[in-house]
Amino acid sequence: MDISARLTTKGQITIPRAVRTALALKEGDRVIFRVDGDRAILARTEDLLSLAGSIPVPAARRGAPWSEIIEETHRARGRRRP
Repeated sequence: MDISARLTTKGQITIPRAVRTALALKEGDRVIFRVDGDRAILARTEDLLSLAGSIPVPAARRGAPWSEIIEETHRARGRRRP
């Protein structure tokens, strides 16, 4: 489905009704834009709280500070944290 929309002077776009319907978007829903070259892909995002508990966390890692987890991830990937 290809549908055009006009960009306002404030950089805003109204998502056409057909697109909102196809993605089941409602007022207050969040969307994400993924830029791929000269194209942007609009996708519906899930409510992050609805994902809670969907990924098992080893007991030893529960409650660990995010900064520690990010540092471990960077080390595992061979990168330094900026």
